[in-house]
Amino acid sequence: MTERIMNHPVLGDLPSMEKVSFTFDDQEYEGYKGESLAAALLANGIRTLRVHEESGLPRGIYCNIGHCFECRVNINGLEGERACITPVSDGIVVKSGTTLPTTVRDWRKNNGK
Repeated sequence: MTERIMNHPVLGDLPSMEKVSFTFDDQEYEGYKGESLAAALLANGIRTLRVHEESGLPRGIYCNIGHCFECRVNINGLEGERACITPVSDGIVVKSGTTLPTTVRDWRKNNGK
């Protein structure tokens, strides 16, 4: 966990918590039991949680309080789960979202032709 704040200048030391392992896109990471999946991913340097379903542009954490749905991932086979409000637990399998097939095309890409 390379990017986790272990000692905060105001809040002090991070209390000791149980470590758990989980996978994100087939790579194993560690987090702390009960923290949000989004926090565990951020602490491990993961910024892109999915790509936009149509454009393929990277998406990450935006509001981090469950309002915006930008952090949707597949958790243990369930699509569209929000990483920011899902507690990380030992052994969960997380997959990032990918571009979905669609017949809708952005007319701006071809100058309206």
